[in-house]
Amino acid sequence: MAFDDIREEHNRIPRGWLLFYIGLIVWLIWYIFSYTPEISGWSYYKVYESKLEKTKKVQNVLPTENPYEHNEKAIAEGKAIYLENCSACHGKNLKGVVGPDLTGHLKYGETDDKKFQSIAQGREGGMPPFGQQLGRDRIWKVLAYIDSVREYGKSH
Repeated sequence: MAFDDIREEHNRIPRGWLLFYIGLIVWLIWYIFSYTPEISGWSYYKVYESKLEKTKKVQNVLPTENPYEHNEKAIAEGKAIYLENCSACHGKNLKGVVGPDLTGHLKYGETDDKKFQSIAQGREGGMPPFGQQLGRDRIWKVLAYIDSVREYGKSH
């Protein structure tokens, strides 16, 4: 069609753009087939559950004895962590304020694994869980500090 000597011609799309569009379409088809549950069976819930199982397996591998028991550096770190997170309820001297006395008999067990469980998972009736907040190593350091105070109290 000609109009005032202006002609519209059929120009081809640049080859790079054509490859980009074809690649985009191929990727889109792959994505739909890979991540649509009705087609592929993939589900984020399956991924979540497999990660949860791995976490449970790791948690079951926790040591039953405190790895920092007579480590002076860990005990000092544990004291700082205790004063920051625990002293409001259990007192600076571990004798109890709102929470129970930690230098005497412990209601839920006096073995390292039971004490770890009490801190990590909390206890019904007031003790909140600190597992997420402190993590495994920091809990063991707090227990090293508490055990050092308990042992010092028994020997004097």
